[in-house]
Amino acid sequence: VVLGAVATLSLLLIGPARAQLRGAVTTPAAQPAPSSATSATSHSAACTVVTDQVRFDSPLPRTARLLVSGLPIKIVALGSSSTYGVGASTSAAAYPSRLAEELVRRFPGHKFTVLNRGVNGEDVKNMLARLDTAVIREKPDLVLWQIGTNSVLDGKAVQPHAALLREGLARLKATGADVVLIDPQYAPKVIAKRNADGMVSLIAATATAEHVSHFRRFDLMRHWHETEHLPFKAFVSPDGLHMNDWSYGCLAKALGLAIAEAAERPTATAIGPSVEPPDAQTP
Repeated sequence: VVLGAVATLSLLLIGPARAQLRGAVTTPAAQPAPSSATSATSHSAACTVVTDQVRFDSPLPRTARLLVSGLPIKIVALGSSSTYGVGASTSAAAYPSRLAEELVRRFPGHKFTVLNRGVNGEDVKNMLARLDTAVIREKPDLVLWQIGTNSVLDGKAVQPHAALLREGLARLKATGADVVLIDPQYAPKVIAKRNADGMVSLIAATATAEHVSHFRRFDLMRHWHETEHLPFKAFVSPDGLHMNDWSYGCLAKALGLAIAEAAERPTATAIGPSVEPPDAQTP
């Protein structure tokens, strides 16, 4: 089953073969379960994202240079079911599709290709096994790597994931691509596990040590619940795990803001279409 569609003008979305800021913006609230059932939602919820909530610690140099040059940007979203889009009402409501729309809105006329490479139930080892075929072969400019949720759900020890993450990051950085790590979702079935906080901390520490960006999805969703007082049913599907249309949309807007802010930092210089990633970026 192919997730995603080819949209018009400067937006291209391609899906996987199988599955597992300042100011407010508002997205429609929706509550589909993986079974496609829907339930009552908070229709008044506004997706409010502030730059400081989502700002990356590291820049996105390749993405920035391509934006300055006006060249197309290819993004690969690697992950498990919350990348694939379980809980969304349609494939177009999954976060990679929504992110592509958000980036086109922020950068009119620029071409973004977003490949959804989410597979249900996968952990880091599974993703490393298909890294070459699902990601590296596509020659991406930016990789969004969503990790950790299934390892938490399976009760796996956290620390062994450090070496696996370093291996994957080394292979991705060797291509010259920018990389963003995305940590688990803040949802009842995740936070019920004792290793959830440890996994989030490990991902943050690894991103810092490896000088890659980290999108703090766990903290963002916790903010919705604890600070904005949204009930879980407003942004989590009835299964208590997966996101829904509203939260996928808000995640995409937050990621779009974070990517735009990082790419627009005043360090970018234009590059030509024939320039290959420099050898200096190879570990």
